[in-house]
Parts: sequence; C-alpha cells; structure tokens
Amino acid sequence: MIANDDKKDNQASKAEIHTYQSAHLVYAMNWSVRRDKRFRLAVGSFKEEMNNCVELISLDEERGALKSNPGLTFKHDYPATKLMFIPDKEGSRPDLLATTGEFLRIWQIHDDNVTLQRLLNNNKQSEFCAPLTSFDWNEADPKRLGTSSIDTTCTIWDIERGEVDTQLIAHDKEVYDIAWGGHGVFATVSADGSVRVFDLRDKEHSTIIYESPSPETPLLRLSWNKQDPRYMATLLLNSSKVVILDIRYPTLPIAELQRHQAPVNSLSWAPHSSAHICTAGDDCQALIWDMSTMASSQDPSLGLDPILAYNAGQEINQLQWSELQPDWVAICYGSSTQILRV
Repeated sequence: MIANDDKKDNQASKAEIHTYQSAHLVYAMNWSVRRDKRFRLAVGSFKEEMNNCVELISLDEERGALKSNPGLTFKHDYPATKLMFIPDKEGSRPDLLATTGEFLRIWQIHDDNVTLQRLLNNNKQSEFCAPLTSFDWNEADPKRLGTSSIDTTCTIWDIERGEVDTQLIAHDKEVYDIAWGGHGVFATVSADGSVRVFDLRDKEHSTIIYESPSPETPLLRLSWNKQDPRYMATLLLNSSKVVILDIRYPTLPIAELQRHQAPVNSLSWAPHSSAHICTAGDDCQALIWDMSTMASSQDPSLGLDPILAYNAGQEINQLQWSELQPDWVAICYGSSTQILRV
C-alpha cells in the first residue's frame, strides 16, 4: 500500500510491509489492543483436523521483523473461526484472548505460556456444542461477549462469571457473524440473508436492517462502524461487492463497493475514521475506500473507486485494522501473515 509521508513517527522500522510465515495455512487473526503490546497479533492455523494451534507473533521493531514466541504458541483442537484480545487498552485487566470453534474458549496470556481460563458451552443439555461461527467482544463492557452459531442462536456471555447472560434465537438459519454497536446493541447476519439489530433491553424483538436481493443468498460477514454507529457493512456469499448500510434508512444500501474482481472475504472499518473501510478477497487485493467522497444523492449502484490498493499475490482470507496503530492493517493469505503500513 501507499504510505502517508507526512506522518512522522517511530513506529516500527522504515519498511512498510512485514511478513511472518507460519508452518501451516492460517485464517483467524487479530491485533492486540494493549498499549504495551503495540505490534502483537494472534494467528490461528487452518487444518481440517483436531490438531490446530494459535501463535502469538510480534514485531521486533529494531530488526523490523515479525517473529513468533514459541512459549506462547498453544494447541487449539479445531481451527479457530475467530480470535480476539480483550478490549483493554490500558492493561488494567488480565491479558486475555478469546477463540471460537466448537466452544468459546478464554485464554490467559502469561510471560512464558498461555493457559486456558474458561471453556464455555452454550448448550446446557449436552456436553457438545453447535459450532460457533464468530463472536465479538463488547468494548463498552468487556465482561460481555457475544457468540453466533449455526444453530440459529446468539449467546451473550458474562465471561467473568462464566455464565450465559442471554441466549436468543436470532435468525431462521445459521448465524454467521455478530457485531456490537454499543453497550447493549448488537447486529447479526445469517444464511437467511438478513441483517438484524437487537437491543438487550427488548430481547423479544429485532429490527431487520437489510435483506439480500435473493432470499437464498446468505450474508457472511458484518462490520459496524465504531466511529459512527449509523453505518455498517456486510458481505454476501460469493459476491465481489460490499454493501454499505445506514441503519436510519433500512432495506436500501447507501453504497455498494464493486471494484473487487472476485468474492470478498473480509472487511474492517478504520478505527480512527468513520469514512474509511478496508476490504479484501479472492482477487488477492486489499482495497481502502473513502466513503466521504460519496455524495448523499449518488446512485449506490454506480459505486466508488478505492483510494489505495495492495496486491498480496494470493487470495486474502482475513483482514484486521489495528486499533492502536491506525497506520497499519494486517492480512492473512496462504500461510502468511502480513502487516502493511497504509
């Protein structure tokens, strides 16, 4: 990607791209948000067997290289569908990492090892749990974490007590993603092709914000704009476009980003700007878009052009924008994890 030469800081080295090569395919990945762990990421392997792992990697800023800490690599039975550090910038809480797969697991990171703190099963009737597709950690209330499942439910956990706070049937089919939009508000997307918004103060009702043009087309991913919660973005199955929604105007997208040449796999709003979003997909491209260039009267079908583009050389399956270092995004493709200065 193209760096902004006007930004003078001592973050990382002069290189704009750093790559870490795992011994296996990788999928789940996320940045740490602790200020004392600025360039730390967790990366999960993707092997179709019960022999996966999660690595913690960090940037050696003097050498300008991403490296793994073998003591902080731990086993994970099935591939992690998502992983996320506790949203605790000041480091006032234990250093926790959550992962989803067949269960929700909460891990505690120590100086030289990682221990399993909690294994949470949302099925009280059985020791088995329907696979969890995704989750989101509530930034406003870090003891609260929401998971989505193929059994059509969403579960809101109190991870400090290790108990279910709320469980509700969210959709008619599998729920593929969940995102918090505030203290008690979250949204979900599903194989039923809808985006629904829930308020925990009224658990019996939800609001449908958007439905895919074809009812048979699942929605796979959801990202809520943290700087301006009026906006969210979603992805359709096997689609090269990204749908941008304004929750004040349900059902009709305000924009459709259509410059990818193959299905889009991941998206992330900028943590520091309500106008910027990054998307990545099977066309090997990560694209950054500036939504402020879109006139309010513009026909969303016309689409926008991205302001920055990066070609990874392989299909990109994961993308995360760093909350602590908004100049940096991370992507995963093949067995590579790469951080890019934008």
